Amino acid sequence: MSDDHTHVQEFFGARAADWDSRFPDDGPAYASAVADLGLREGDRVLDAGCGTGRALTPLRAAVGATGVVVGIDLTPAMLQAAVRAGRDRDGRLLLADVAALPLRSRSLDAVFAAGLIAHLPRPADDLRELARVVRPGGVLALFHPIGRAALAARQGRRITPDDLRAEPNLRPLLAVSGWRMTSYVDEDARFLALAVRER
Repeated sequence: MSDDHTHVQEFFGARAADWDSRFPDDGPAYASAVADLGLREGDRVLDAGCGTGRALTPLRAAVGATGVVVGIDLTPAMLQAAVRAGRDRDGRLLLADVAALPLRSRSLDAVFAAGLIAHLPRPADDLRELARVVRPGGVLALFHPIGRAALAARQGRRITPDDLRAEPNLRPLLAVSGWRMTSYVDEDARFLALAVRER
């Protein structure tokens, strides 16, 4: 396991037990972002870096009983917290790395990724792996329940020009990874970039 993985697991593992109680008001933002994915009954969707599974319930509601919802995360403690919250009823949970997804190519209609991109050690390669498992025309949502400036202020830091989530950086990063950005919102109340899987 790389040092990148160890750092991510240590960071989130130490925070998993009280993660949901630290951000109790995020539910509506998750539901709104899932609605923007435009999922339909029967669709197959991945929650990449699902954490405690806060997106699983709205994802299940969007795809219905005939759809498939899979949540993957690198941190066992986060998946355990998702099970304790009962969110495993809304989707299948897998301990996995987005760099090597245990999923067939072109097997999904969409990927939802909350707060993921900042933790990717090789962003272009990892976004390319997400593209691999999505059918052409499928959708990617890169989401955070607060925008870049609000998040930086919460963490006591400044936004830097090399921030991957800045539109001038994110658009070409997605393009080289097999995605075409279709929408970009960075407001205090949310960050949401939508992209479509190219051929």
